[in-house]
Amino acid sequence: MNKVLLLTLAATLTACSPSQPSETVDFLVANPKRIKEIQRLCKEDRAKVGDELCRRAAEAANRRFFGDRPEKKSK
Repeated sequence: MNKVLLLTLAATLTACSPSQPSETVDFLVANPKRIKEIQRLCKEDRAKVGDELCRRAAEAANRRFFGDRPEKKSK
């Protein structure tokens, strides 16, 4: 019984931890609503959200805006 309680507690605590590292730039590019949400959170409390996630959201927004256009070659 004690082991089950500890396992349940560990699973609960793991579920409560932020899953920000899984939100890569590519993931965010595919999810524009999440980009907007992260940008809003970054404006409200950047320290809580974290610089890394705010940077990823900014990079994803740039990629969505500019797209993956090939660079023009100059002659």
